[in-house]
Amino acid sequence: MKYVASSPLPVSVEDAFAYHERPGALQRLVPPWESVEVERSDNSLAVGSEVVLKTSAFGVPIRWVAQHTVYEPPRLFADTQLSGPFAQWRHRHQFETVGEHSSLTDEIGFEVPFGAIGSLLGSKIALGKIESMFAYRHRVTRDDLTLQADHPLGLKRVAISGSTGLVGKQLGALLTLLGHEVIPIVRKASGDAGSGPGTIAAWSGEAEKLADADVVVHLAGKPIASGRWTDETKRQIRESRVQKTRSLCESLAKLDPRPQVLICASATGIYGSRGGELLDESSDLGDDFLADVAREWESACQPAVDAGIRVVNARFGLVLSPKGGALQKMLTPAKFAGGSLGNGRQWWSWIALDDVLGAIYHAIAESSLSGPVNFVSSDPITNAGFAKTLGSVIGRPALFPAPAFALRAAMGEMADALLLSSTRVKPSKLTESGYRFRFNDLTQFLKYSLGREKLESTE
Repeated sequence: MKYVASSPLPVSVEDAFAYHERPGALQRLVPPWESVEVERSDNSLAVGSEVVLKTSAFGVPIRWVAQHTVYEPPRLFADTQLSGPFAQWRHRHQFETVGEHSSLTDEIGFEVPFGAIGSLLGSKIALGKIESMFAYRHRVTRDDLTLQADHPLGLKRVAISGSTGLVGKQLGALLTLLGHEVIPIVRKASGDAGSGPGTIAAWSGEAEKLADADVVVHLAGKPIASGRWTDETKRQIRESRVQKTRSLCESLAKLDPRPQVLICASATGIYGSRGGELLDESSDLGDDFLADVAREWESACQPAVDAGIRVVNARFGLVLSPKGGALQKMLTPAKFAGGSLGNGRQWWSWIALDDVLGAIYHAIAESSLSGPVNFVSSDPITNAGFAKTLGSVIGRPALFPAPAFALRAAMGEMADALLLSSTRVKPSKLTESGYRFRFNDLTQFLKYSLGREKLESTE
């Protein structure tokens, strides 16, 4: 069978080809609903280079080995399967100039295993998976390159703490694909020789290396949903955010030269539980545990502010991705007709992971942004609405609510703070500064991230 799909891209063929050629492109373009791990890759598209993927089919582990067979920059590269789930697989990636921009065409020839019987039973299933995969890949590629076209930054050296987390890992990949240099900030040096190659142990005597960075993105902190909140856990949550941030900012303030921008994570929990009140960056702050931590967290950036560094406090809402966080945890109960949490009337201010990445990139580029910035979509939704929407996308009714008393019994104080709290937030500063959201509609985002969209063949 043959599958062909094309999409316009807002950049030149040279920029489009470079995006696919840089390290991390394959990881960025693997759909989040697929269980695929890059086992080995030399990060090359050159003829003869190989990629080994670990995946599974019907619970059976599979190694997929592909080899690049054509390399004609900036117009074409191609690969073929050496071993894996298909009887045959050939994939051509072609780039063409369209006016001042370009187009990407993916052409795939494939054959499922087990001959005529396999073709009868499996070809349609395989084609459906391919259509979903390339709907995702083409949208990611187009949106990433639109971000680049909207924000012509030039080369930036970006140091990231929390670079192995849900946000940090994907942010590093995106920045690399758009031509920037990424430097992970690690907590401790690895030995006498200091931190590992290409990393900075900012809290272990290597903070002076941050003088070479243009931007610092500080995402590190103890996860707040990893277990019940004991007094010790709450102390660790506070210390990992407040003390580590203050120490980092004091170090940045002493540098010469200094990074131009610091993007420091914060949270919409700073507003507390406020029912249906519509909140923006100018709203009063809350007075519960998470609000107190977030307030101190943002205040800990003051040494960097005083030193003339532009600081953005990124107040993250509920970050959605099937690869981690709340959405990943909600998928299993949703498949069994799970419904709202408590009465379901609490407001959830959500943001797609790709919009977190895009908004960070926008904040780096947009010099007018500083201070608190709400990282949320423009369309907050009640918990009951969220459960109903998720159920609709995956084809399950949202029938069985989780009572508040059961959540409190299982999770203690954390249930009220994370699941039952109501915070209805709007992204005033992002919107006013011209950020273009990839996703403001929850249904559209869930279809995209869970493989429910199709990019049908153009032939």
